[in-house]
Formats: sequence, C-alpha cells, structure tokens
Amino acid sequence: MTGDIAIESTPIDGLLVIRLKQAQDARGTVREFYRSSAWPEGAEAAAAAGPWLQVNVTETHRGAVRGLHGEAMNKLVGIVAGRAWGAYLDARPTSPTYGAVHTCPLEKGTQVFVPRGVCNGFQSLADETQYLYCFDEEWRAGMPGTAFSPLSPDLAITWPIPVDPSDPAQISTKDRDAPDWRAEQRRV
Repeated sequence: MTGDIAIESTPIDGLLVIRLKQAQDARGTVREFYRSSAWPEGAEAAAAAGPWLQVNVTETHRGAVRGLHGEAMNKLVGIVAGRAWGAYLDARPTSPTYGAVHTCPLEKGTQVFVPRGVCNGFQSLADETQYLYCFDEEWRAGMPGTAFSPLSPDLAITWPIPVDPSDPAQISTKDRDAPDWRAEQRRV
C-alpha cells in the first residue's frame, strides 16, 4: 500500500488492480472509488486516469457474463455490490503483451484500470452484482473498438460458473457471437 492506495501490476501492460482507502465504523463502510491525489507520483496509469466523462452501472444476475469489449477509451471499473470474476484481454496489436489474458476476483473495494484497447469482461458471482464503469470518453455508436467472444476456446478463460451459450440470461447473443480470438489472431 502506497499511502491510501495499493496498485498491483498484471501480465497485461497498463492493466492495474487497485485498492483504495476504506473506513469502517459501527454504521458501515466508506469506500473511496477514485481520488486523483491518491495516485502516487509516477504511477503507470496516473496520467491517463480521468477525467471521467461518463459513468455507468450494470446490474447483473449470478452466472451472467458481460464482455469482452475493448473500446478506444480508458476505463476504471469496479464492484459496487456483489462479487464478480473479471477477465481482460490485451487486443492492442502494438502492445508488448498483445494476446495476454488476465483474470481476477473482484469485490467491493477493488477496482481495475483498463487501458484503451484492452478488452474487459466479467461474470457475476452474487445473486446480483453492480459493476461500475468510469470512462474518459463518452460512449457513442460506431466509436472505435473491438469485441471478442468471452467463450473463445483459445482464450481459455475458466469462468467460475459454467456458461450455457444458448441461455440469454447468461450471455447475450451479441457477446456469444462476437469473433473468437483465434480468428482475430490470424488476421493480425
């Protein structure tokens, strides 16, 4: 922990797992999600983080998967309520970690900084999970980005709860039918 923040690097260049200050008392917990002054001098993502121009929250039922989406924007994502399993894919062709996959458990108090072009996805592990997205660009239809099937065999993501690809309550048709990673690798 550096001051009020703990930053863990991952096998994906620029993808960071972050834990910020939490204060508890008899009433409950106050948990910081983002405070720019908490980032240590020289932290990899500090210059790229924010300002956040759009914030979204998804509510996702147990076992459902969302993603893998890699838009042309930086994201700070985390859990507001519930628990999830995060999955990230470096889909940036010029990145030194191109093709790397990182998975990690997500709970309240943990955030992940997702750099532009890194695909983000998750599976809800609680009856309902609230997942917060902060974007440094406003989302717009047709904006640059990419998506891959979170069930792509070459990614070898082991989702904690088995996913039935025919169940729309577990995965959208759009995510299920996104290109497999192997097909994309052949084109690059």
